[in-house]
Amino acid sequence: MKRKNMEVNKFEWNRQLFHIFLGIGIVALLVYDLIDRNKILIIVIIGLVLSYLSTKLKIPVISILLKKFERGEDTKKFPGKGMIFYFIGSYISLLLFPKDITMASIMVLALGDSISHLCGLHFGKTKHPFSKTKFIEGTIAGIISGFIGAFVFLPWHEAFLASLAAMAVEAIEIKIGAEQIDDNLIVPFVAGAAVWLVRLI
Repeated sequence: MKRKNMEVNKFEWNRQLFHIFLGIGIVALLVYDLIDRNKILIIVIIGLVLSYLSTKLKIPVISILLKKFERGEDTKKFPGKGMIFYFIGSYISLLLFPKDITMASIMVLALGDSISHLCGLHFGKTKHPFSKTKFIEGTIAGIISGFIGAFVFLPWHEAFLASLAAMAVEAIEIKIGAEQIDDNLIVPFVAGAAVWLVRLI
């Protein structure tokens, strides 16, 4: 049992660290104008094609990455789901919000979502009132780390609001029918929308 828990923890660490570096990588490319929403859309389309092919056959390199970073249930039903939704979330943010808000929102996703998960997994003791699987300690850690990431691109009050709003919604299990909406879609949208609304007011 202990060995199994260690394997689970190692898998989640690998997964969340990949999640962090993917977000930072996307933001770095946006900062230097090496990527835009059209290129991200192309990545999404390629990802969807590779995902479909991966349900039929083992693609070199892709199959290894899926085994290392993808949860078992998603590997069978929707290979690469997390990464694809990550890029879709980034694409939607670029469509809806100014570039500074988008980059801050992706940083909230990269740092806030990942750190909240890891801290909840290792240090969580107080169950979140709106979730069966998450902890208050994780949410607080997510708010702090998301704020730090967003603060690189936004004034402190906007960065804090973006992180607070996104992590508050991230802790709630939002579903359409029986399917839970992926955090990679929710977090950047809520973070960006919160800042956009404040600027609008």
